[in-house]
Amino acid sequence: LPPSVRVFLAVEPVDMRKSFDALALLVEHVLEQDPLSGHLFVFVGKRGHVVRILFWDRSGFALFSKRLERGKFRLPTPTGGDRSLPLEAAELLLLLEGIDLAGAQRRPRWGGGT
Repeated sequence: LPPSVRVFLAVEPVDMRKSFDALALLVEHVLEQDPLSGHLFVFVGKRGHVVRILFWDRSGFALFSKRLERGKFRLPTPTGGDRSLPLEAAELLLLLEGIDLAGAQRRPRWGGGT
């Protein structure tokens, strides 16, 4: 993903029968984001084994879905009353693989020779 694309994970579970438009309304009214921004909006089903990602690609909405055959997606724990959590692209990839982000540790980044 380009660095300009941000990823937002909805904290509350969502009914996976929702359509493109219903998910876009959730983005606007619950997550308080612009659904036409080109960012990725990640929703998890009530049982925790289905994820949907909604995004706008300049000509219409696109929807990516993934269902785990065993287990549940392990979501990061929200702090406070946040309705969404920002994720990095790498964290989204780990989440989609079913990896628990709670045990993952980020290595120090390159600091320009320091």
